[in-house]
Amino acid sequence: MINRTRLVELRKKEDARFLALHPKSGDLFEAGKTNMPGGVPMSWMAKWPGAYPIFVESAKGARFTDVDGNTYIDFCLGDTGSMTGHSPDATVEAIREQVGKGITAMLPTADAGIVSAELSRRFGLPLWQFTVSATDANRHVIRYSRMITGRSKIVVIDRCYHGSVDETFATLDEAGKTVSREGNIGAPVALDLTTRVVEFNDIAGMEDALAHGDVAAILMEPAMTNVGIVLPHVGYLEAVQELAKKYGAILIIDETHTISVGPGGMTAERGLKPDFLTIGKAIAGGIPTGTFGMTLAIADSIKKMVELEIIDTGGIGGTLAGNALSLASMRATLTQVLTQVNFDRMIDLGTRWSDGVDASIKEFDLPWTVNRLGARGEYMFATKAPTTGAEANAAGDFELEQYIHLRMLNDGFLITPFHNMALMCPDTTVADVDAHTKAFRTMCAELVH
Repeated sequence: MINRTRLVELRKKEDARFLALHPKSGDLFEAGKTNMPGGVPMSWMAKWPGAYPIFVESAKGARFTDVDGNTYIDFCLGDTGSMTGHSPDATVEAIREQVGKGITAMLPTADAGIVSAELSRRFGLPLWQFTVSATDANRHVIRYSRMITGRSKIVVIDRCYHGSVDETFATLDEAGKTVSREGNIGAPVALDLTTRVVEFNDIAGMEDALAHGDVAAILMEPAMTNVGIVLPHVGYLEAVQELAKKYGAILIIDETHTISVGPGGMTAERGLKPDFLTIGKAIAGGIPTGTFGMTLAIADSIKKMVELEIIDTGGIGGTLAGNALSLASMRATLTQVLTQVNFDRMIDLGTRWSDGVDASIKEFDLPWTVNRLGARGEYMFATKAPTTGAEANAAGDFELEQYIHLRMLNDGFLITPFHNMALMCPDTTVADVDAHTKAFRTMCAELVH
């Protein structure tokens, strides 16, 4: 078991090491407080372990360098935004060329057709629209779903992640009632007015939620990722798909994180047939973008219900959606970087990373477990892999997690913040993975002695 007294001592040591390694980041942090709340450009950045977040000087491939000259092996990769590796050559070349020809003009480019065709090939949905983020894509398909069905409620999974969509910041209280999730800022209405929450892997609960007859759509990740990796039971996703048809609800699959399993995400891997599919982050190599695909039946319903005269006033899209720069980035990234060959390497490395972590957990008899999702791996502080978001959330250990992140950072490794997930990119090497395995083992040995 973890020696908690020892953990406090180890944390003090790493806090001191952090300050010694990152003085210039400290200076930038203090200066930033003048014009940024908390000294950071986004409030959640204050949650990084250490006295302050480190400031990045440059990033390329699987590595980045901070302003103090420290270089890191990056297993966070922008929490999927840089799953391609930082600034992949093909994407950078496409961006440079497009910047010189125009960035945004509210008109399509030839790349729009190329990207749409590639997305259709990968995910099986024939028609696509573009946004600035996956959050936007999810907002838009929720609005379309309500319009098509004439229903008000959205079903989401407890502890899900779909960006900053209002309807998804809900959870279940002890009585099983849908309530606002802790920390939810400025919810416009009580969450039970818009949302019904169901636990992951709970087919009976899903049917109960749908049986009310007021559900417009089910919005779900095919595997949970943001509360930790939670994998679907055999047959669960297919059962949800059948229930959506039975009760006339639109099924929305969000592949923003689960694309880590392969070029077509879990939709292709499991042969899923969603009505809508949303994705963002990785598909443009770091340029902000998002997209949503739809069936012919969905597109036909939208066409019948939205008049051309008022098509611009319905809250769908924005002036930067489908801009020339993001489409050029997507075209290069999808056709030259996120290829099957690269995915094969990334998945092999993800397995190697998880195997290395698992070996140390077993060697030191730690009550942890490792879950795998293609090019991703994650260790969780539970003896058995969680099967619901509630179980995954209960397995959290903030004190321990903060120490591990800080220790790994000081040792030269960045893992995904706020949980213990690693992601491989095309530039990650066997040596990178093995270096982490060695550092992780050393850390585990110190935690138990």
